[in-house]
Amino acid sequence: MVAAKYLTHLEREKETRQVLISLAKSIQERDIVTYEHSRRVGVYAQRLARYLGWTRREARDLALAALVHDLGKTWIGNDILNKETALSVEERRKMERHPVIGARILIGYDVHPFYVEAVLHHHEAWNGQGYPDGLQGEAIPLSARILAVADVYDVLTSQRPYKAPFSIDTARELLLKGSGKNFDPVILQAFFQLMDEIPEFTLKQHVCAISDDTIE
Repeated sequence: MVAAKYLTHLEREKETRQVLISLAKSIQERDIVTYEHSRRVGVYAQRLARYLGWTRREARDLALAALVHDLGKTWIGNDILNKETALSVEERRKMERHPVIGARILIGYDVHPFYVEAVLHHHEAWNGQGYPDGLQGEAIPLSARILAVADVYDVLTSQRPYKAPFSIDTARELLLKGSGKNFDPVILQAFFQLMDEIPEFTLKQHVCAISDDTIE
């Protein structure tokens, strides 16, 4: 009986992995910029989670969550996603719905709450001024706090339709300004330490196919 339950658990994990990879591929088909971004965030988040003491499996699961953290953007029009000027109040409101949309999609696939929470709360801020729920401090799931740092670092250091990439030093300075405001200061400090320990830490932008071997 125990063996049967364990096999069922393994099968469940495999099914969830396949669902998330499939959703990531749908992001690739819809928006290659968001897809590439999600891939890099997954690598940063996985590295940071391992550095913080997470097991290999836990870090892999977080990387999978990162692959779909912007899934909700596939429901947002290109006129907003690729806009080269500042978003209007209404456009910003629509953009800020993407974590909720993504979480609802995942709920529809009945994936583990870990993934739903990470996606739903990756734009919460340490000081409670984030969205969608205005969670503050440690009320924000740890997975989402890690994703928040990895997400913003990649946005800062990558080319976007509306901006050129910042230098690594400038990105670091901007992240530091958000310590205790946007980001968990402990998580952010660990990220900086990790940056200092890994040569060529910042990932280059490039288009590549996604596969089941992407996540270690």
